[in-house]
Amino acid sequence: MSNEEGESLEVWIDQDLCTGDGICAQYAPEVFELDVDGLAYVKGEDDELRQAPGATAPVPLKLLNDVVDSAKECPGECIHVRRVADRVEVYGPDAG
Repeated sequence: MSNEEGESLEVWIDQDLCTGDGICAQYAPEVFELDVDGLAYVKGEDDELRQAPGATAPVPLKLLNDVVDSAKECPGECIHVRRVADRVEVYGPDAG
């Protein structure tokens, strides 16, 4: 799936499946960060961790490949990237 149309994407992490490996934070530290509980969370534009279950963060186009690689390499398969418009997952374990 490509993002050629420039559609808005968002990412969220299912902390129940997070293994705390930190691969996502290595690929895209602007979007992901490990918290003191050892789990990964998404960060908003304000650089604040979004810790509410299902909290999302926008995926900047310049970081799309890094975020997609994070989702592909995540051992917990807990990173979900979806279109904002229709909330359809385009990358991650539930992508069609």
